[in-house]
Amino acid sequence: MSTSNIQKWLIYCRPGFERDCVEETQAKPILALDNSGYVVLQGKPHLNFKHLTFARQLLDIQAEVDNLPERDRLTPLLDSIPEFPSQFSALYLEVPDTNDGKMLSGFTRRFQPLLEEELQASQRLNSDITLPRLHIFFPNNQHALIATSDPDNSSSSINGIHRVSMAHDAPSRSYLKLAEAFEVFLDKSEQAQWLKPGMTSVDLGAAPGGWTWQLAQRGLKVTAVDNGPLKGAAATHPSIKHLRQDGFRFRPQRPVDWLVCDMVEQPQRVAALMTEWFLGGFTQRAIFNLKLPMKKRVAASSDALCSIRKALDAKGIHYRLEAKQLYHDREEVTVLLARKTLMK
Repeated sequence: MSTSNIQKWLIYCRPGFERDCVEETQAKPILALDNSGYVVLQGKPHLNFKHLTFARQLLDIQAEVDNLPERDRLTPLLDSIPEFPSQFSALYLEVPDTNDGKMLSGFTRRFQPLLEEELQASQRLNSDITLPRLHIFFPNNQHALIATSDPDNSSSSINGIHRVSMAHDAPSRSYLKLAEAFEVFLDKSEQAQWLKPGMTSVDLGAAPGGWTWQLAQRGLKVTAVDNGPLKGAAATHPSIKHLRQDGFRFRPQRPVDWLVCDMVEQPQRVAALMTEWFLGGFTQRAIFNLKLPMKKRVAASSDALCSIRKALDAKGIHYRLEAKQLYHDREEVTVLLARKTLMK
């Protein structure tokens, strides 16, 4: 077992984006193996999870346990859990989001009840959600990182992955992207307030209709804009109006409650389009994807977001802008943009 007084961070990410996590934090990498799905960083004591685009989870490492014995992993792990905080709101046993990591998931499912029983017996688990969570991360079956998460500066989901369900009649799997985006960016009260049945929305580049279907399933009226066809039930749904037009040229006759966009285009061009919609008063809220290049992904996303900030700041518009690479994203990041007075 080894510990250190120097703060260390454990960040989960999509495999293949480890270097992007390091780059955007500007922290010193201790471990950042390609395609591992996680990084260990040192320093930077005030990282903000909401400001990290490529991080699924942000954890404060408390201890590291090496050479776990096969017959008794419980004792060395219990001995390594820090005395402070004295209680935790939850215990998460986690593995990398890789094929090798998934092979350990059976072990964590069997092991979790044993560890929880010991922690409950010592009164170290408490249902108070304001308390830190305890995470034990297994890169492999002989090594564990013990960490904690601040409920106000981390993801509440195991592995930092918000699980969503696929509708059986959805036209495409992109349905999951928007479903996950709503869960990541909006809490339950915000979803109830800002995704009310009867609200209006526009989906730019809608075909074959995955995002359109997600909006329609929530009761919104959707104008689906795409020269291509909608598929399945989306093609005939009464709440969906399909316009065969260019998504970059379309503008609504009156403002809508939501704009969504998942068009395959350069990130700066999409950012400019979103900015134009906001400056023109065509919408007050948007969720959109920025497709990233193979190289300089942090720079591409940062430049696109900075261009939006610069334009809105110049007009004195108060806004909320957040970007995350979601579990269902690939070479892209998803962005929420909303007038701040509306998104409380």
